[in-house]
Amino acid sequence: MLYHLLFPLSSDLNFLNVFRYITFRSIGATVTALAIVVLLGPWFIATMKRLQVGQVVRDDGPASHLAKQGVPTMGGMLIIAAIVIGTLLWARLDNLWVWLGLFITIFYGGIGFIDDSRKIRKKNSKGLSARGKLVLQIVGASLVGVAIFIHPGFDGHLSFPFFKNLRPDLGWFYVVFAVLVIVGSSNAVNLTDGLDGLATGPTVVCAAVYLVFAYLAGHVVLSEYLQLPYVAGSGELAVFCGTIVGACLGFLWFNAYPAQMFMGDVGALSLGGALGAIAIIIKQEFLLVIVGGIFVMEALSVIMQVGYFKLTNGKRIFLMAPFHHHFEKKGWHEPKVVVRFWIVSILLALFAIATLKLR
Repeated sequence: MLYHLLFPLSSDLNFLNVFRYITFRSIGATVTALAIVVLLGPWFIATMKRLQVGQVVRDDGPASHLAKQGVPTMGGMLIIAAIVIGTLLWARLDNLWVWLGLFITIFYGGIGFIDDSRKIRKKNSKGLSARGKLVLQIVGASLVGVAIFIHPGFDGHLSFPFFKNLRPDLGWFYVVFAVLVIVGSSNAVNLTDGLDGLATGPTVVCAAVYLVFAYLAGHVVLSEYLQLPYVAGSGELAVFCGTIVGACLGFLWFNAYPAQMFMGDVGALSLGGALGAIAIIIKQEFLLVIVGGIFVMEALSVIMQVGYFKLTNGKRIFLMAPFHHHFEKKGWHEPKVVVRFWIVSILLALFAIATLKLR
């Protein structure tokens, strides 16, 4: 919005020319989203307490988590609000990729809102059924996948880190692939959201890395020099990524141990869906496996645990899944698990950025 309002005035007021630069607007979007969450956080927490919207803790989880019962949840609504407001203020509103990012964030946030609301409203309720949640996720991801596929500049070739000449064309199957990436990313982030700040930190790291890649993918010269797929207009997603970074950093102010509020499914599903959509749009789908390695590890730990449990009639690979609970069961304190996972996430992010030169 600010771009459309202020940049046309730059012919008379030269300093307004800064609004043409994606880098400047990305910084502005990051700071705006962070400020919204930090400033509204205390009010949101007080409101959730008054409405008795508190965390529901599973009886079969670690005993130390019982203290989290009743802590305000659904903070993802605040994150989504900051992302939407920040994006609408600083991004170009004539850009399809920006609207697709906002759509999947809000759509998946709606799924999480329904799920969280049912858990809180009905005692012992598990929220939306797994099948119902998955169907809704597939619907939302399919809409994004089709919108990308029918776009005039669509390129159905995949891009692999390290392999500049390996680019298979999926054709119509790319829509199915997009659904798998978006749904998988959303659920992986949701599974990771089990400790104070655990999902928030890696999300900041992932969004920051994709901010860089989105900017590069939308720049003709830089994308050609670095041998990245060029996606016209995708540079604006750097602004969208900036709002995710800012909103999550602001949320971490209240979500760090001991957490004053949790994001709930409304936050985790929407953030994971947004990261998946960004990866698809800028043609860096497999990079998400590297930079989002923490999320991948958490999802795989659940799949492995459940599969092994069924195959061996009750035996387990981990003391408890998702993976972070395994370390809690081994006696690690919650902050130690979280910070060490953050460290791994940062190392993976550095490795992901290094792939720019390893092609």
